[in-house]
Amino acid sequence: MASTQAWLRSMAAAGLMALPLLAPADSVVQTPAELKWKDMGNGIKAAVVSGDMDKGASRFFLKYPVGLVTPLHHHDADHYVTVLSGSITLSTGGKDHKLGPGAYFALTKKAPHIAKVEGKEEAVFFIQADSPWNVVMAK
Repeated sequence: MASTQAWLRSMAAAGLMALPLLAPADSVVQTPAELKWKDMGNGIKAAVVSGDMDKGASRFFLKYPVGLVTPLHHHDADHYVTVLSGSITLSTGGKDHKLGPGAYFALTKKAPHIAKVEGKEEAVFFIQADSPWNVVMAK
């Protein structure tokens, strides 16, 4: 378990450096205790580590509570996601994908999707969004 957690931290750190949203002179180092979680509604919380979710590209942690099932929706921002803890079923493109810690997915071109938290543990993700973050419910 400890080696898995170390690997996940390494993966998240690599994601923080892989694509240059920050100028090279800017560095961000935060411990979990330093994260500032913002209530997004429906028990969902976000903690931004770079950028501004409302104004442009950003990187952030997203936390889904146990039992959450999102309605069908999409995001205008292309975004790239690593599951850090918990388990979800991601439904997109007519398929259900069971994902747990270490899983990666990219949702681009306003891909409609549903996420369902499985099990008895909240799900935590690390997300890189290429533009402002929004949630657009299916009609």
